[in-house]
Formats: sequence, structure tokens, C-alpha cells
Amino acid sequence: MGDYDKDTAFIGQSGRYFWAAFFLLNTVFISTGFTGLYIVFVGAVPPHHCLIPHQANLTAEWRAVIVPTETAASGEERPSRCSRYRLDVVSNLSALGLIPGRDINLTDVAHEGCVDGWSYSQDIFKSTIVTEWDLVCGDSWKVPFASSTLFMGFLIGSLISGQLSDRFGRKKVLFVSLAAQFVFVFLQSLSTSWILFCITFLFIGAAQIALYISAFVLGTELLSKSMRVLFTTLGTFLFYCIGYMLLPWLAYCFRDWRTLLAVISSFSLAYIPLWWFISESPRWLISQGRVAEAEFILRRAAKKNKVEAPEVIFKESGFGDGQKIKKYTIIDVLKSRKLRLITLLCLTLWMSVNIGYFGLSLNTSNLSGDPYMNCFLSACTEVPAHVMSTLLLRNCPRRALLSSFLIIGGGFLLLVQFIPESLHGLTLAMVLTGKFGFTMAFSVVYIYTAELYPTVLRNIGIGMCSSAARIGSITAPYVIYLGTYSKFLPYILMGSITVGSAVVNVFLPETLNKQLPETVEEMQELSECKKRKEIPTMQSSLYE
Repeated sequence: MGDYDKDTAFIGQSGRYFWAAFFLLNTVFISTGFTGLYIVFVGAVPPHHCLIPHQANLTAEWRAVIVPTETAASGEERPSRCSRYRLDVVSNLSALGLIPGRDINLTDVAHEGCVDGWSYSQDIFKSTIVTEWDLVCGDSWKVPFASSTLFMGFLIGSLISGQLSDRFGRKKVLFVSLAAQFVFVFLQSLSTSWILFCITFLFIGAAQIALYISAFVLGTELLSKSMRVLFTTLGTFLFYCIGYMLLPWLAYCFRDWRTLLAVISSFSLAYIPLWWFISESPRWLISQGRVAEAEFILRRAAKKNKVEAPEVIFKESGFGDGQKIKKYTIIDVLKSRKLRLITLLCLTLWMSVNIGYFGLSLNTSNLSGDPYMNCFLSACTEVPAHVMSTLLLRNCPRRALLSSFLIIGGGFLLLVQFIPESLHGLTLAMVLTGKFGFTMAFSVVYIYTAELYPTVLRNIGIGMCSSAARIGSITAPYVIYLGTYSKFLPYILMGSITVGSAVVNVFLPETLNKQLPETVEEMQELSECKKRKEIPTMQSSLYE
């Protein structure tokens, strides 16, 4: 097969066809912004304490003190969330007319758990899965586990979506994933138990990552070389941010978790008409021997761009001229000592970046202030972060950029513990600045890793790193859960891991203005930092 870009150069680098494909595919990423983080609101834990039955024969004085106070992880005093004074003892004391604190020392009264259930505040959330199934106290671990099931689905989806896309086509996998996302989010809104909620969340995660990957690959293969750069470095991230920024406003309008999920699922239906406007990848069709279908799509593209297509677009040629093409596997990544070292360092970076990014994203409902506004501000920080990182990547060394962003993200989190409790606004600003650093690191680590691996191993290398990223995101909810024991523990842990990974990053070779390696042998030279021919940076070379 000939040079695809050369054979299709007649269509041009821009035009109506490419811009329509660019925006239509990017709108798909808005849905990933909705579904990726709605657990922030659906799994929020509102203020609560042990339920005191109305039929309990208690005086007003005893009813006011039957729930003891406790010191929260943040240091504030609040009603105990998991215990109360024994109701039978308190009822007898109340019947005798004894006054708490005057006739009876409360420290002498025995405690018991919330045997009658809990009373939840509805000031912010009308209902969540926590209030639905009492996921507090002894069952509080079920909330981070529910969050992790989404990321477990990410791991499964990332492992199988590429194979499905290569076999059945990018477009089919894209729309099947959209349909699956609609079905499983809607089914999740009907969940009758926490177990069913987690099972559906697993499928939602698999569908969402398959949706993201298939749309991303379809865009890179469908668009022209120049628009590919804009799509992969900025478009996908910004449209994801649009969905992320809209999420808190939807949650604010629909404060019942079942209603919120039903509304979010309905947005997937809006993408059904796109089936008739988004084309299959001509590159994939050619790889399957379906040249006539590929030519039909390209002739239609030429017509939309108002250019004339040649009589024959693809000239027949040998596929590798009879030479046997070596197929690489994950074993090849582990053969060389230097390959193993670079892979190990990249896995560490991806894992730490994902722990920090998703940890801070999931923690917005636990910050002081309005959780809806906190989530919105957290989403807003990602827009300038993606724009700035894209601009800096054009001329700045990758190694220095990534280390700087990691130090910004982790350093500000380590400083949070030194801020006085009264300065809630400053704490929020520090956390958002940390999120800004993590988001920029998120953008850089993708491109940096792709530049490190040779073409023959690039997909395998990034796939391994993506799996490590999923492990990091699965871990993130449990890191946030540590905040129930100490408010600053998650920040200290995430900050320490991130600053440590910034040091690890120093040992990776620089890739700015280095020729993208094509073979394993060339990667060896790159990892040894030998001087190589300078060419434009990855944005203009990786997708050639």
C-alpha cells in the first residue's frame, strides 16, 4: 500500500469536511466529562448522626445531648456520626426527670451504635448512594470501592477496546460504546443495591474508556495531518473539560442521585444522529482490504471540500514487498536493560500523575465551601492548564516541563497542612493550584512517553503505561478515604509521591528536537542521550 497522506493530499489540510469531523468527534468527549466524575456527587457523604426514633420517650434536654460530640479529622467538633448514648438508659433517666449535665454526668452513660439507622442532612444533597444504603461508619469503605469499580472498568476497557476497534472498525466501536454508556448509566440509576451499582459502574467504565479511545483513534486517522495535531493535543481535552464543567450545574439542578444519572444517561441519545455524519476511518478500511469503501468516503470528502478527486486514489502496490514484518510484543519491552529502566520510570510517572489528578478531582466534595462551586472551579483550572502545556510543549524540554509541573502539583499539596484552619479560601486556592500542576503533567506525560518509545513499540509502551495509570486511578479513592482519619494525610501522601516522581523523571532522556525513534536500536541511542539530527517537535512529527 502506498503513502496514505500522499495519496489523499488532494483533499487539502482543512476545509468543511475536516472541520465538521473535528467538531462532531470532539462533542463525543463532552459525554466523558459527564460520566467520568459524577461519583463526586452521587457518592457524596452528607453530615449525619444516629437516628433518634420519634417515639422515644425523651425530654427536650436529653434529646439534645443523646448524640455525643466528637473531634473530626479536620479538628472541628461535631455530633458523633457512628454512636449515641444508649437509648434504653437515657429513656429511664429522662423518665426519672434527671437533667443531663446537672444530675447526671454524661461520661458515665454507656454508648451504642446507630442501631436505628442514621439521620442525614439534606441541605446540599437530597439523596446519594450513601443515604440510600447507609454507606457510613462500618460500611464507609464501600464508597471508595464504588469509585474504584469505575476505574477497574477503565482498565478492562483499555485492554479490549483496541482489539475490538482493529477487528470491527473505529466507528462501530464508538457508537456501540455510546449505546452501552446510555444503557448502563440508566440501569445504574435503577440500582436496588450497592452491589448492582458497582457492577453497572464496572461496565460504565469499560464503555467510557472504549468510547474515548475509539473516538481518539478515529480522529487521528480521519483528520488531516495539521488538524490531527490540534485534535490530539487540545481539542479532546478541552471538550472533556466542557462536560466536566457542566457536571456540577447538572448536579445542582438534580440533587437526587437517581434523577441525576437518568438525565446524564439521556445525553448519550443526542449522539445517535452522528452515525450519519461521522465516517469510518479510510485508513482502517484499507488495512482490511476494503479500498472501494475508503475511496467512496474520500470522494465524498473531496466534494465537501470543493476539490476534484483523481480518477484512481489508491494505486495498487505490494504490502511490505513480500518481506516478513516482525511483530513486537510486551516481551520486547522487557528484553533490554535500558528499555526496562525507561519503562519502569514511565510506569511510575503515569501512576503518580493519575493518583494526584483523580485524587484531587474526587476530593472536591470534601473541601470547605460549596461542593458544586468547588467542582466547577476544579474543572475550570484544567482549561488554562491544557492550553499552557500545549504551547510550552512546542519549544520547552519535556523533562524539565514534567518535573516542574509535578513539583507544582505535589509541592502545593504538601503546603496545605501549614495553612490555618480559618483560611478556607487559601486552602482551596492551594488545592486548585495543585490540580493545575497535575493537569499540565497529565498533558505532557502522554507526549513525552510517545516520544521515548520507538514506532515499533510505541503502542505497546503507551498501553503498558495506560494500564499503570488505571492502577493509579483505582488507588486514588482509597487515598482520599484516608482523609477520614486525618484531613492532611491524603495531601501529604499525594504530594510526597508526586515530588518523588519528579526526581525519578530526571533520569529519563530528553526528547525535545530529537528524531522520533523508529526501531529499538534507535531508541537505545536516544536513551543514551546521543546527539541526533534535530527536527520539529513531536506535534509535527509523531503523526506523519
